Amino acid sequence: MIGLHDTLSGAHFAFTDRWGGVSAAPRDTLNLGGAVGDDPAAVRRNRALAAGSLGIDPDRVVWMNQVHGREVAVVDEPPHLSGRPVAEVDGVVTARRGLALAVLTADCTPVLLADPEAGVAGAAHAGRPGLLAGVVPATIEAMVRLGADTSRMIARTGPAVCGRCYEVPEDMRAEVAAAVPAAYAATSWGTPAVDVAAGVRSQLRAAGVTALEQSAVCTLESDDHFSYRRERDTGRLGSYVWLDD
Repeated sequence: MIGLHDTLSGAHFAFTDRWGGVSAAPRDTLNLGGAVGDDPAAVRRNRALAAGSLGIDPDRVVWMNQVHGREVAVVDEPPHLSGRPVAEVDGVVTARRGLALAVLTADCTPVLLADPEAGVAGAAHAGRPGLLAGVVPATIEAMVRLGADTSRMIARTGPAVCGRCYEVPEDMRAEVAAAVPAAYAATSWGTPAVDVAAGVRSQLRAAGVTALEQSAVCTLESDDHFSYRRERDTGRLGSYVWLDD
């Protein structure tokens, strides 16, 4: 069920694959996205299964209503516990240890960040629009305001479509590369492409974050992961970060 569960200095990072849940095709089986046409009861069950496999309380997970922007929310409890709706954001940060932050993706790059010494964690949803908008730098800035230090931050990026597969029109590649040169790419068959994960890495390094690991999984190439570009009607993967209490 969980593709990776890494622990370092009290910081936990985890990424799901598409298996081990209860959703029916074409979102089979561990769909964690609540806005892709799946049975809400199945999504709740899947989220509980994923959390249980990580040893965390599903009621202590913060899910974003992602909109491909750069807005970042600061949270100290899941929105449903306070009665507030889930904010329309693409980044979320917390100084509450034990509170898990989650990102939903199906080709976009999930970015997880933690400063264990400061007790601050962050998560960002970085697709091509979010990369251009600067959601990753915005999330880092929000963490710094909570007391984090970029030199201590640990970053993990999860399964995402790779630059060899993310084909785009030439003018779109030029637009992205003008803002984030590291994202310039070509497909394995020689057409224009964008490498969002490479662009994210360059933004992390520019902000002073050097403790970085990237998943080797390309979602479009992997049948074990959801891919919107491959399937269109499909589920969503989950990426989680939290700090020990």
